[in-house]
Amino acid sequence: MSTNNFPKLHNAMWPGLVGKGPDSEPVIDLDTMLEMTVKADVDGQKFDGVDLFLCAPHVDIDSSADDIKALADKIGSKGLAVGSLVAPVWGPAGGGSAMGGADEVSSYLTQVRKACKIGEALRETGVRSYGVIRIDSAEGTEAWSADPMGNQKKIASTFKEACRIAAGSGEKLAAEGEVCWGGMHGWKSMVQLLEMVDEPNIGFQADMAHTLLYLLGVNAPEQRILADDFDWSDTEALQAGLRTLTAALRSWTIDFHVAQNDGTVHGSGSHDKTGRHCQAVDPNGKLDIARDAGHWLRDENGELTKKIRHLCWDGCMFSNEVMLKQQTWNDILAAMLSVRAAHGWICQKI
Repeated sequence: MSTNNFPKLHNAMWPGLVGKGPDSEPVIDLDTMLEMTVKADVDGQKFDGVDLFLCAPHVDIDSSADDIKALADKIGSKGLAVGSLVAPVWGPAGGGSAMGGADEVSSYLTQVRKACKIGEALRETGVRSYGVIRIDSAEGTEAWSADPMGNQKKIASTFKEACRIAAGSGEKLAAEGEVCWGGMHGWKSMVQLLEMVDEPNIGFQADMAHTLLYLLGVNAPEQRILADDFDWSDTEALQAGLRTLTAALRSWTIDFHVAQNDGTVHGSGSHDKTGRHCQAVDPNGKLDIARDAGHWLRDENGELTKKIRHLCWDGCMFSNEVMLKQQTWNDILAAMLSVRAAHGWICQKI
């Protein structure tokens, strides 16, 4: 058993919300998600914390100070910390497109401001000492492609202002790399956007299930890394592709999700199709989780970067049947422990 205690291991709570609702399966409430997390156990080792989606019915973005204190007390009483937070920047959640008109951008930035204030309040309670605020463009690829450079400049302008807002609360923003978000749907586009924003408190949020699709050029075929006739049994070609990808994005990466993908896209409810999150033990998974996480957690010389203070597992769009089985979370915890054993370290303080 590894003695590494960093990075800390977190479970995402938003799979209980994302892809759920009236047009899909019922949401899974926060208390249930917390209990499944607390009960997960692998040879006595447990999750260290959770990452949160700031959206009702889990956490209302308009929560009062008393609400946040109650939330911190609830999570802290279970022996869990809070890490990264997802800002509900999309139109249906009260936000708007980052490349939209003045009203939409204003609504987008209002959601960022509220999320940063919640993050600051959670830090003050002592339940949160690391983590970022996660954002995306809140726009699809089709609308973005109507004017790629013009829209990229609009998104960069919105992100730049979001960074200034976040800095006022002592927060960093992580731009989520998913093939469904316009301007962030390809690895070169993602690097371009981050360079255009050029603020010290913005970085990249890498999710292994999503970034795998960068290699395939999903929604950005001109940015494909692997050959069109790529064979998944060609391990060396896959490793070479991952080296190319992470060489471009690793230095930007400030938030990291351990995950598995079978090389396909998936969507449920109102969520656009994006990288499929597979179960940790899915036989169709294309990644060796522990090995391939190393591309993000170690530098080009194989040395630990120690930049990532916590790992998160995102089981987004898992079915409720899968999510309500305790074994699912035990398997996930085991996969995360294997990553920490391979790429973690011992630290005496946070």
